[in-house]
Amino acid sequence: MCFTNETEKQKFYIDKCKELVKSREQQYGRKLTACVVTFGCQMNFKDSEKLMGILTEIGFMETEDEHADFVLYNTCTVRENANLKIYGRLGYLSKIKEKNPDMLIALCGCMMQEPHVVEKLNKSYRFIDIIFGTHNIFLLAELLYERLISGHKVENIWDGTTEIVEELPSIRKYSFKSGVNIMYGCNNFCSYCIVPYVRGRERSRKPEDIIQEIRTLVENGVIEVMLLGQNVNSYGKTLNPPVTFAELLEQVEAIDGLKRIRFMTSHPKDLSDELIRVMAKSQKICKQMHLPLQSGSTRLLKLMNRHYTKEQYLELVTKLRTAIPDIGITTDIIVGFPGETEEDFLETLDVVKKAEYDSAFTFIYSKRSNTPAAQMPDQIPETVVKERFDRLLTVVNKISSEKTKHLENTIREVLVEEENKKIQGFVSGRLSNNSVVHFKGDSSLIGKLVPVKLKEAKGFYYIGELVN
Repeated sequence: MCFTNETEKQKFYIDKCKELVKSREQQYGRKLTACVVTFGCQMNFKDSEKLMGILTEIGFMETEDEHADFVLYNTCTVRENANLKIYGRLGYLSKIKEKNPDMLIALCGCMMQEPHVVEKLNKSYRFIDIIFGTHNIFLLAELLYERLISGHKVENIWDGTTEIVEELPSIRKYSFKSGVNIMYGCNNFCSYCIVPYVRGRERSRKPEDIIQEIRTLVENGVIEVMLLGQNVNSYGKTLNPPVTFAELLEQVEAIDGLKRIRFMTSHPKDLSDELIRVMAKSQKICKQMHLPLQSGSTRLLKLMNRHYTKEQYLELVTKLRTAIPDIGITTDIIVGFPGETEEDFLETLDVVKKAEYDSAFTFIYSKRSNTPAAQMPDQIPETVVKERFDRLLTVVNKISSEKTKHLENTIREVLVEEENKKIQGFVSGRLSNNSVVHFKGDSSLIGKLVPVKLKEAKGFYYIGELVN
């Protein structure tokens, strides 16, 4: 069989799987169900929308119940705990499969790009039916067809790729907002991070393809997009001719009907004055910047291979707050990186106090095999790390609580996302700066931008009141 492109090939396999699934439906006398469970970052959640889109097109009915006919785990391997969680869930699935041998189990994502993980899965979890990685998620229909026809386990993991396949079905969680991949992979090679090894080198999508995708989303009711990449600030460097991220944002801004633009994640070393200017004058780019710090110690930043100093980072924060006074700045911080001294940790606390983050994602350093940091001497004792982590959390929470109070009793625009799961008769949404707001309302407000008075700051969120 000869195909003109990968999309055409995969649509062929979707149709072939449809026939097989239809046959099983007739055999069971019911619709087949599929459950996709996602671990990790926004990129993984976007990938899972595509995976579920393919499965739905094939004929599966989506479910959150892992007693499904087809269960797929889209895995993360950024920290060791993520791997351990998967192994635990697989033990649970094995019991389900014992009672239902026809059940199919698949694993994909970053964890599958580690050879020692796949070796362990093949040795200790032999009941898995399909294993594939991050570079070839678009092959799901082809791999499923092979498994259904052969009856044997299918394993297909690529070391890397230049392929970008975006024209396959996708099921969005929200009708009014969507993630949009603008690039894949990472060239930064931070010494603690495994992402470049499992996601591959940077590959940027053509701006015209991104713009067309967003236009189509807007035509289908989307009013907010999240532009996704491991380092969006380096978007376009691999294109010919090159396009800057700021230039792409200006093109996205020009799309009629689009109300809000978000993006993540930004690397400080590539945050340009041009991008700050574009954000400052924009009417659509949300007043939010996720700017990972990782450490406030210039000495540790060098060991981390981050390519900026403490002073350069703080200068960026000053530029952002000067140009966009109401911007919400969030960050990532690692505690316990190899060789971290008390003085290094105090430097981190100093940056937290000066930057005044709206919130921070704080992590205890997790040793990842095959990264330079894993081989470094002076790994920090667990008791020391936990004590520092608790101190950091105390400072972060205090500052976040004070920051949220600044907006109390002001009226702000909220994009309503869902009915509140804990407070009956309330809905929940987000401000431009990404803060969460809960207020009285019903499902008719979901997907709408509405004015809300922020009555009470509750640390990381607000209780508000709809302004009529």
